[in-house]
Amino acid sequence: MGVFMTPSGKQIRAARSLAGWERTDLAKKARLSSVTVRYVENETNSAKKETIEKIVEAFSDIGIEFTENDGVRRRPEGIEVFEGAKRFDDFYEFIYEYLKRYGGAVCIGSSDARLYAKYRSDPELHRSRMRDLVKRGDVSFRIIAEEGDYQLTASSYSKYKWLPKELFAPTSFYAFGECLALVSFVHEPSPYVVLIKSGPFAEAYRQAFYIAWEKGQDPPPSALK
Repeated sequence: MGVFMTPSGKQIRAARSLAGWERTDLAKKARLSSVTVRYVENETNSAKKETIEKIVEAFSDIGIEFTENDGVRRRPEGIEVFEGAKRFDDFYEFIYEYLKRYGGAVCIGSSDARLYAKYRSDPELHRSRMRDLVKRGDVSFRIIAEEGDYQLTASSYSKYKWLPKELFAPTSFYAFGECLALVSFVHEPSPYVVLIKSGPFAEAYRQAFYIAWEKGQDPPPSALK
């Protein structure tokens, strides 16, 4: 992830066929004219990078992506497991690369922040990279934390709300884009992360998060670092 692939005109036509779109449909979704789409598909002129990015994004929004060797496919949905401290770093690398490519809102139902600090090898690198993503303007974070938790270490880039302590367990979740990650600190070895690459699952958790967010309370300024 993070490497932009420029599709050929042949790939774009194949992606339209897979999506069941006419040229006018792609033009509307990509916010381009039908003439521009025709030129790109026929490779009449050298297309601007931002034009190709709009086309790639339009297909990405419906789960279609371009691959090497003139390929087109529906983005695979599945499950990936990250187990143990080393793989915990790999999980955060996945989050970073995903947000760098796609942007979007991140909703986190959190557990004790000290558990994250215990297993993440370079917490400051993670915070620095997340701050840089938020500064771009297309990435945002919201975290629900346990009432009384003063370890709100992501406050430099994320908004927080508190919910009562009895609602929390040593598990948490991340909902971002078309991904849902469930994080447990009670498995051995810990942490244990199940990443579900499914838009519907992510959206279900996101909607539940928004309901909880509205019921949360703002932490006092002294809790924000």
